[in-house]
Amino acid sequence: MTRANTSLPPSEQANAAPQWLNSREQQVWRAWLNTHIQINAELAQQLSADTSLSLSDYEVLVHLSESPDNQQRIVALANTMQWSRSRLSHQITRMAKRGLVRRETCDADGRGAFVVLEPAGLEAITNAAPGHVKKVRELIFDHLSDAEVEKLLAILSKLDAQF
Repeated sequence: MTRANTSLPPSEQANAAPQWLNSREQQVWRAWLNTHIQINAELAQQLSADTSLSLSDYEVLVHLSESPDNQQRIVALANTMQWSRSRLSHQITRMAKRGLVRRETCDADGRGAFVVLEPAGLEAITNAAPGHVKKVRELIFDHLSDAEVEKLLAILSKLDAQF
């Protein structure tokens, strides 16, 4: 991963030599990747051990449970989650077979479809949330001071703003 060479026009940036990460940037980048992988693995393991949900199930259920009427258009949900429509469609199919969600056609727009949280899905997310948040606190927030949390928020917000 590199920073773009913004001194060149976009047409020439693609052909420019990569601006390699220096040793400190490389160290930060690798720490970021490793931490992200480890946190996701730990969260997936906790959900698997304590519930019948995968981390992907949990992500979908969180978004639906926080949406008006516990539903979202499939395309909007895929965009929000940064998933391909195909990936989300397969995930919804698996979850629908377990009674967690259902697909619903949009009466106003025959091309669109909704994914709707079923009562079993709401119960699943309600039951899973306490253990999940406990694990998040254990993995992240128990290791940071209030000042570090504020710094981390500022950094993540700055990075997120570019998207």
